[in-house]
Amino acid sequence: MTLGSGINKFPQLVHDSILSHLARVLVEQGFSPVREAKISPDSEVRLDLFETKTRTAFEFKLKKTPSMDNQLEVIRKLEGVNSAIGATLDDFKKDHFRSIFKVFGFGDLDLTKDDFFISGKDAFELYDTYGFPIDLTRLLAEEQGLTVDEAGFNAALAEQKTRSRADAAKVVGDWTVLSDEDSVFIGYDHLSAHGAKITKYRTVTVKDKPQYHVVLDRTPFYGESGGQAGDSGTLRVGGQPIPVLDTVKENDLTVHIVEQLPQQPEAEVYAEVDADKRQATSQNHTAAHLLHAALREVLGDHAVQKGQDLGPEKLRFDFAHFDRPTEEELKSIELLVNAKIRQNIPLVERRDVPIAEARNSGAMMLFGEKYGDAVRIITFEPGFSTELCGGTHVPYTGELGLFKITSESSLAAGIRRIEAVTAAGAQAYVDERLATLAEIRDLLKGSSDPLRAVASLQDENRALKKEIEKLQAAQAGNVKGDLEQAFAVVNGVNFLAAKVPLTDAAAIKNLAFQLTGETENSLVLLGSEADGKALLTLAIAKDLADQGKYNASTMIRELAKHIQGGGGGQPFFATAGGKNPAGLDAALAAARTLVEG
Repeated sequence: MTLGSGINKFPQLVHDSILSHLARVLVEQGFSPVREAKISPDSEVRLDLFETKTRTAFEFKLKKTPSMDNQLEVIRKLEGVNSAIGATLDDFKKDHFRSIFKVFGFGDLDLTKDDFFISGKDAFELYDTYGFPIDLTRLLAEEQGLTVDEAGFNAALAEQKTRSRADAAKVVGDWTVLSDEDSVFIGYDHLSAHGAKITKYRTVTVKDKPQYHVVLDRTPFYGESGGQAGDSGTLRVGGQPIPVLDTVKENDLTVHIVEQLPQQPEAEVYAEVDADKRQATSQNHTAAHLLHAALREVLGDHAVQKGQDLGPEKLRFDFAHFDRPTEEELKSIELLVNAKIRQNIPLVERRDVPIAEARNSGAMMLFGEKYGDAVRIITFEPGFSTELCGGTHVPYTGELGLFKITSESSLAAGIRRIEAVTAAGAQAYVDERLATLAEIRDLLKGSSDPLRAVASLQDENRALKKEIEKLQAAQAGNVKGDLEQAFAVVNGVNFLAAKVPLTDAAAIKNLAFQLTGETENSLVLLGSEADGKALLTLAIAKDLADQGKYNASTMIRELAKHIQGGGGGQPFFATAGGKNPAGLDAALAAARTLVEG
């Protein structure tokens, strides 16, 4: 593959971003010769040399590899790098950049609706959630004929900074120490503990609201870590029930977050975990291990975990992969996980395993993860899923009942995200969709074949749209004659600004192009209304646009203010939509003022 042919078409900002992501993604995928070549996200290396430097590293490794089988493995990895580079470029140009518009419904623009600009809130979410700088959003918006509310973006950014400062206003008090005993976690084996003791507690004030942190000498509560949510439940201190809102890890301490301190801190504690919440969370954590193994089996060894968020009602799993998995691949992954569930595989757990022994055992170890001297190994079927893990799990995979993927998406270049549900969550997911299907059947008058019935309705809808387009085109032809007589010379320009009784954006566009194509040195602005929304269509004849004095994209943004909307386009053609049809006359008048100069 050759990088140079396509990459030069990218703006420099995108070019630099791709280089950074290529290096990070390839290193994270475990292509060791890439690390040996010292290619990193901070490397100041031209993108067109990236592949050459990577290939050189692999060729050097190939010369040092005597075994034919091992040489084939090196060649396979080199092919993987080439594929990875190409896929990452494609991910940037197609999947990643195009998807940001689909995130907010901008994928298929309907010019009769108020979708001509990206709000400041949405632009900020792209930045805050998906990591897109405002410069990239602006660039891509312009390519789509959209504008960005940068003032709104800046306001949202300032608001976030204000929130961050408020969140930072957290006052953590000193520990009140009752004893120096270590805190021991017994939650792998027990969901309750009798006769526990409070060893220390403190007050933490967040936004002027006090909370209290309590540490026990032994606890069944799991503290949030490794992507698994912390437990909640109850502490009964001397008979006084105190709800545990959440549990977190702080260094080697398990910290219970409560809203009140016990009246007798020295009294014995009965600690009890919310068993239902723990069970649901453990089900999702076990499912994450099965999913991880299935991803690697179906997609390849490179599909390793890059993050997870596991709780009683959620399973979110991020993994390395260059392409969007096909529907067939996702189906295979889901079927494989459910097959392992039905096999009711028992949990095999090994605790306090020396890290060297764990490394030699072949257990899954994540690149860049920090491990202690002794680790815990979780296995569900040797040869299928063996990982180092400190989280909680169910004793048998059968307790998951059902695993269902609910969504798959792109998180970053080379990083995908799967969201799924298990057990009761999966049952609710299936029930909801069956109920929706039943409602669709009712709407289709009880059709025994809803797919065919919906397809028939779609065909009928397309036919009706074509008829409407024909009628609109005919109506545009009738309108055209009147408009041709309405041109006026304004500041040396053949100017026309008028409202038209059309609702189809394509028909209005064609009409505008016909008018400017047949009239030299012309500027045409057409206003229309559909479904309570306003549409402005501005076209400039090529000979006039080439002079550079008038720019349709620039003018339409100014005119869109009168209809309380936004828009954009190209120097010779632009459109704008707004929610105020009453402002169309003002917009048409304002266009004349702009031409008059």
